[in-house]
Amino acid sequence: MKISVFGCGYLGAVHAACMTRLGHDVLGVDVIEDQVAALSRGEAPFFEPGLPELLVEGLDTGRLAFTSDAGLAADATVHFICVGTPQKPGENAADLRYVRSAINTLLPMLKPGDVVVGKSTVPVGTAESLRELIHGAQPEAELIWNPEFLREGFAVHDTLHPDRLVYGLAPTDAGRRAAARLDEVYATALGQGTPKVEADLATAQLVKVAANSFLATKISFINAMAELCEATGADVTLLADAIGHDARIGRKFLNAGVGFGGGCLPKDIRAFMARAGELGVDQALSFLSEVDAINMRRRVRMVDLAREVCGGSIVGRQIAVLGAAFKPDSDDVRDSPALSVAAQMQLQGARVTVTDPQAIDNARKKWPELSFAPTAAEAVQGAEAVLLLTEWPEYVVLDPVELRQNVTAPRIIDGRNCLDPVAWRAAGWTYRALGRP
Repeated sequence: MKISVFGCGYLGAVHAACMTRLGHDVLGVDVIEDQVAALSRGEAPFFEPGLPELLVEGLDTGRLAFTSDAGLAADATVHFICVGTPQKPGENAADLRYVRSAINTLLPMLKPGDVVVGKSTVPVGTAESLRELIHGAQPEAELIWNPEFLREGFAVHDTLHPDRLVYGLAPTDAGRRAAARLDEVYATALGQGTPKVEADLATAQLVKVAANSFLATKISFINAMAELCEATGADVTLLADAIGHDARIGRKFLNAGVGFGGGCLPKDIRAFMARAGELGVDQALSFLSEVDAINMRRRVRMVDLAREVCGGSIVGRQIAVLGAAFKPDSDDVRDSPALSVAAQMQLQGARVTVTDPQAIDNARKKWPELSFAPTAAEAVQGAEAVLLLTEWPEYVVLDPVELRQNVTAPRIIDGRNCLDPVAWRAAGWTYRALGRP
């Protein structure tokens, strides 16, 4: 099947490469010339395990191509919309200009029977208005909303082996025909038994933001428990283990620490709140304001902990931060708690050196005032405090005895509760963490 993918950022590039692996002919379309050029060379513009190999494989077969000339997508029969929906500057609402631009570009080339598949995360009600635009341009084309559920670091696997497929469609013959066409696109996953949920457009748009809001709430819940644990001397990791044995709760996403970040959870819950306000049901999501507030409070608490271990002041202190990406296996620094904490300490007078296996270039673009080092050993040289803020595997297994030889003062703050406090204390370190004695 001939497929076009509008938007070749994180979502679109992964989707295009994976659709080629599934046997389709795919054209990725993007307005950023440098990005198109890199992808056309088989180079991923961001770090995602497995993607470079998939790009090269697709390009070598001739089934994958990238272009900035949208007109070349005219012979495709299924068009995926994978553009970003960032937070509007100064507002909580989502910025839909890229979605609308992609649709407006696509409208003149739509043919009878074409299917437009929305994957971008949009406020509920957006798909309905886009469907009207599509029908106005080509009454015999149809829209399906097919939200994505990718985890950065696992995006290739999640695309090729999704845990569910959601189709939002109109309850018409055209909608059913479009769903059958999308079944052909996802034939491999469906053949492997992937569950499929067919829903109305509104429900499909709500699925992604509802899921992200639930996950964010779970993370902020355990971080709220960490605040209580600090006040009472309890251990939040043991608390999470104990309540996680309850099958109704589960242990996943109950890891207390410096909180969540990235390009999805923070902006999605804020856009969800903004849309609820527009619909007059803002009270239904008022709890998300506290979820967001708890999350941001963890960053402040991390700076406070650094100040505490340094004797009450971080002014002039040499501090090492391990991690800049918002999570391991990613170079994404959007709303990164690690980078936010590093920047706040720098602004408050500390001398901060940051390291990360993949995200240094992106972090330097965002905060050029910070110092950067290529390895943990170099970052901690002469440090009076070390903060582990992104749980990269290589940081989790650091040898506390060896690392101590590089620091001025052996003080470590475990911002992800991923280290063994017994081992670090036995090696002579002052060990602090969020929610642990």
